[in-house]
Amino acid sequence: MATHARDRLLQTAEELFYAEGIHAVGVERLLAVSGVGRASFYRHFTGKDALVAAVLTRRDESWRAWLEDAVDARGGGPLAVFDALAEGAADVNFHGCAFINAMAEVSDPASEVYRLAAAHKQAVTDFLDRLLEAAGHSRHSELAPQFALLMDGAIVTAMRERNAAPTLLARRMAERLLD
Repeated sequence: MATHARDRLLQTAEELFYAEGIHAVGVERLLAVSGVGRASFYRHFTGKDALVAAVLTRRDESWRAWLEDAVDARGGGPLAVFDALAEGAADVNFHGCAFINAMAEVSDPASEVYRLAAAHKQAVTDFLDRLLEAAGHSRHSELAPQFALLMDGAIVTAMRERNAAPTLLARRMAERLLD
């Protein structure tokens, strides 16, 4: 069924791109791992760039939904984002942020990949702003980008150090920003 082929391509591409990188995974590998034929691939996507854009769009929606749910489950406060990140960073399959990784691979700010990654980061910052405002922080619009910077730094450092400790350090730093 056509929809299943598209879903398999998206799922396979998301997993492989996240684990190995966008440039490291070619169309042939995607087809082999997903079990989808070349004609079916091109029926759903004009090429690899279109697939990458679809993967990032899907990842943005699922990751932000996960973050919102994880924050809600931890009481809904702005510091809960760091507790959620700690959970993700502790996973053996943690490879950092798919959007930071994509921006590092596709550094052209005019590209669709870069635009989607930047839009994701802005949406996360907007979410942080709403959390901070709801928690009664009058400087929420100033604090939100600072929290986003701490999150990004914690994610990259957790990827390098292969543990969740940087996310907990970032949480302590964020607490001081709220004083």
